[in-house]
Amino acid sequence: MRVFPFIPIPASAGISGFESPAAEYSQLGLSLDELLILHPSSTFIGVAQGDSMQGAGIFDGDLLIVDRHITAQQGAVIVANFNGEFVCKILDKHRKLLLSSNDKHQAVKIHDYDEFCIEGVVIRSVRLHHHCSLLAGNACLP
Repeated sequence: MRVFPFIPIPASAGISGFESPAAEYSQLGLSLDELLILHPSSTFIGVAQGDSMQGAGIFDGDLLIVDRHITAQQGAVIVANFNGEFVCKILDKHRKLLLSSNDKHQAVKIHDYDEFCIEGVVIRSVRLHHHCSLLAGNACLP
């Protein structure tokens, strides 16, 4: 088991003129890689597009942390190559379906003639409150 050094101070959205209570913890190393990624050599990050997975808490523009090392189980949220398009869906192995978590989108049947390859299991999603041009490769500017 690994322990991650969290800063044990509740965050507040308020503004005050006092020094940050977290200042004394500035020496702690905190790596988002260590916190969010289980298998670094088999993990990639994608950007969600669309609204089909909102019921699962994945929104347009969110970052998806996808682990190729984990075997997709029934009901897993996956990223797959489906007929040349990368999709993020819920896997229904028993009925060979790709499910959305938004009632506006219907389930998609996986036929034998379809090109279908599971690229990995979504283990985390990260909400971006300030959206950058991640798809264009541009860095965020202040």
